Amino acid sequence: MLTPATTTTTPAAAGGPAAAVPAATVTAPRKTLKLGAKGEAVTWMQERLTELGYRPGKVDGKYGGTTLAAVWAFQKVNGIKPTSTVARRTWEALETPRPPRVLARNGRPTRAEVDLTRQIMVMYVKGEAKLITHVSSGSGIAYCETAMWQGKQQRFCGSATTPTGNYRTTWRASGWHKSYLGELYNPIFFNGGIAFHGALSVPLHPASHGCVRMPMNVAEVLPGMLGKGVPVHVRGKFRRA
Repeated sequence: MLTPATTTTTPAAAGGPAAAVPAATVTAPRKTLKLGAKGEAVTWMQERLTELGYRPGKVDGKYGGTTLAAVWAFQKVNGIKPTSTVARRTWEALETPRPPRVLARNGRPTRAEVDLTRQIMVMYVKGEAKLITHVSSGSGIAYCETAMWQGKQQRFCGSATTPTGNYRTTWRASGWHKSYLGELYNPIFFNGGIAFHGALSVPLHPASHGCVRMPMNVAEVLPGMLGKGVPVHVRGKFRRA
């Protein structure tokens, strides 16, 4: 298992100041990985991502879709164009990672921050980034859809946006929750009908009606970390290539 780097001191000779010992270095396998890869290098990557607050799923040495979403989140935080291939730049960043950019500098120690520009969400607990995940927010495209709702067929129109601003978590539901625009897994609402929720599809681009989609494994654990009345800060704007 990976262990965090530490700095220690050793007694100085002849009464001089204590000498600092450099922090232990982290050395990545540096083996190019593609989706579907298996083996020790994948296990190392999964352990390292978990240590850093990302959620690659089960540490099983298999590079699948759940681990891919964590790789995307890590690459985006570290200024790397998200891709399924793990090569030199990603390995280097795993050795010396950047922390996520703080969006609410005077925010509460426990809060959630959504970066629409990078399409990531960070959950801070007591001032520490405990969960960092890839997300997909509102597409920004106007929509009109017909759905069965409250016993009759109705037409719903709106703008698929995730508004920026400062909010707080309100109500939630466990498991699959049916809304008039589809089903949401373990939704946690924070701005009217806009929620964090798990989804089977969380692409690299904004694609929702306004909610913040996240991988299913993240939606499994988030309710245990994000209580009611917790601040949610939404910032940024996604720019399509």
